[in-house]
Amino acid sequence: MINVVVCGALGRMGQTIGRMVAESPDLNLVGGIDLKPGTFFGAEIVEAKNMGTLLDAQNPDVMIDFTIASAAVGNVQEAARHKVALVVGTTGISPEQRALMATAIEGNVPAVFSTNYSVGVNIFWQLVRNAGKLLKDYDIEVIEAHHRNKKDAPSGTAKTILQILDEEVGSRKKQYGREGITERADEIGVHVIRGGDIVGDHTVSFSKNFETIELSHRAYDRSVFASGALRAAHWVVGKKPGMYAMSDVLGL
Repeated sequence: MINVVVCGALGRMGQTIGRMVAESPDLNLVGGIDLKPGTFFGAEIVEAKNMGTLLDAQNPDVMIDFTIASAAVGNVQEAARHKVALVVGTTGISPEQRALMATAIEGNVPAVFSTNYSVGVNIFWQLVRNAGKLLKDYDIEVIEAHHRNKKDAPSGTAKTILQILDEEVGSRKKQYGREGITERADEIGVHVIRGGDIVGDHTVSFSKNFETIELSHRAYDRSVFASGALRAAHWVVGKKPGMYAMSDVLGL
């Protein structure tokens, strides 16, 4: 049985992950962490400032973090001090924040980082990579859509798409939206939609005269992200200390 603590327990993803952990036959939900105390699915939620006390009392095997970047840094550092393995799905992390996390993790605990834990999205990223290799001379646009309450833009998934494209087609200027007289240059257009309760839509468009190729992924329920995070939680426990990606979990 793998003991699990969830950071961001009262959030949308935290609630989905907590429910799925509680329903899993080989995972044990031993606590949650958020800005205020409470309970979820039979487990205690403590304030973030009391995280160390919870980790000492429950001795979890893995912590799953879906919070915000500023909170995730401290969460990762505290987990590393307590030798708790990590699954981090928080997005909007700056290079400086990632460096702080890496310093805490290296030599101490194994940690999986991904901007998207959906198995389908990870395969989608591989398809984008393959397409980029073959379509270097096409015009490329990236469109993403999420619910109205999502704070970071573009999404972490979209940023991963842009990173993959830079690796495969070469670095290009990123044009975030267009207005007025804007003749297309050697750029990648990036377009962000926010509205309603959209779970997560991503499309990459490759266009040339007389044809367009589109690759798309659409998530209909947050459980696709949660199930991937739980898969990562199973995988990461017992691994050597270091930073891993979801591609390692899936063997891609």
